[in-house]
Amino acid sequence: MRLLFVTGSLVHGGAERHTITLANRLAERGHECHLAYVKNDPSQLERLQGAAGVRCLEAGSYLDGKALEALTVQIRNLRPAVVIAVNASALLYARLALRRAGVAAPLVVTWHTTLLRNAKEWLQMLYYRPFFWSAQRLVFVCEAQRRYWVRRLVTGRANQVIYNGVDTGAFKFNSSERVALRRALGYAERDFVVGMSAVLRAEKNPVQLVSAIARLRAWGIPARALFIGDGPLRAAVEAAAARLGVAGEVTITGLQQDVRPLLAACDAVALCSTAVETFSIAALEALALGRPVVHSAVGGAAEMIRPGTNGYLFPVHDGEALADRLALLADGERRARMGANARNSVAARFSERAMIDAYERLFSELEPARSKSGNLRRPAGAH
Repeated sequence: MRLLFVTGSLVHGGAERHTITLANRLAERGHECHLAYVKNDPSQLERLQGAAGVRCLEAGSYLDGKALEALTVQIRNLRPAVVIAVNASALLYARLALRRAGVAAPLVVTWHTTLLRNAKEWLQMLYYRPFFWSAQRLVFVCEAQRRYWVRRLVTGRANQVIYNGVDTGAFKFNSSERVALRRALGYAERDFVVGMSAVLRAEKNPVQLVSAIARLRAWGIPARALFIGDGPLRAAVEAAAARLGVAGEVTITGLQQDVRPLLAACDAVALCSTAVETFSIAALEALALGRPVVHSAVGGAAEMIRPGTNGYLFPVHDGEALADRLALLADGERRARMGANARNSVAARFSERAMIDAYERLFSELEPARSKSGNLRRPAGAH
């Protein structure tokens, strides 16, 4: 099939990583994958390895006429079997460009958001809802998200849940690499290292982990924090660490193209997100590496984390509860048992292969409907 993915940008974010993975893996299976991104932020462009074509639409405003025309021309020339829009702004561009191009390709939207952050975003959603209604399929990434948005009348012509997935072959524990990296980072064997793999933004709530590290050390646990990422709250994290007397126990690596070695160096992983973590790929990656995850009870976390089995949940903003759950994982035997369960849970329920299979079936189901409509002929050379 000839597929066109449309995304708002290629910034460092879960939705963008998900889209790049999907395009790369489908290309490996012989599909012709093209990608257009609306705003010129190509931070993850180098990860896009299998695309037949990539185009930046160079949008300079919310709805940029030149960018819309560029996408219209791209759709008219490609005549894709299916167009996949990633989140609401890309959906707006994709639907309008399809109409202008006169191409009747099925439109799928993948929706990675659970909660909107302010009144402006809620007002925008009132405008976006008819665009969702026009999509042949709306794909949610967890059941909690689907229930939330269906109650608020954000639906497609048909709705479906496809869980995010992780390549368990690529995310495989390497004990010798772990030992060497911990030594390089200055960690002792007895140190209890808690990681957070995230862009340091307000919604990720990274300062809460710093507070938890201070609590754990006050309880006699040799806890240390490893922030795998960077972002606008870096200074706030460093200031909190200094204020709480744990500056020497907090490390920030900066943005990493490959997080696997650093995750493997951790003993456990914490995600402290406050509202917008729908179904965390970072959490799945940690689980796949056998790292138990302590996750705030937001989005679909309860569908991923089974408390006491592969991790723990804690109430949003409850720093004491976070520290309590982490303290349980300071026990090495418990941590080893839960780490094995963590990897098994991803292999059984959230593998990348299962995710790609589900999307490939969806696109294949929609593509014949387009071919039979009589409105368009398939382009020469399309599969």
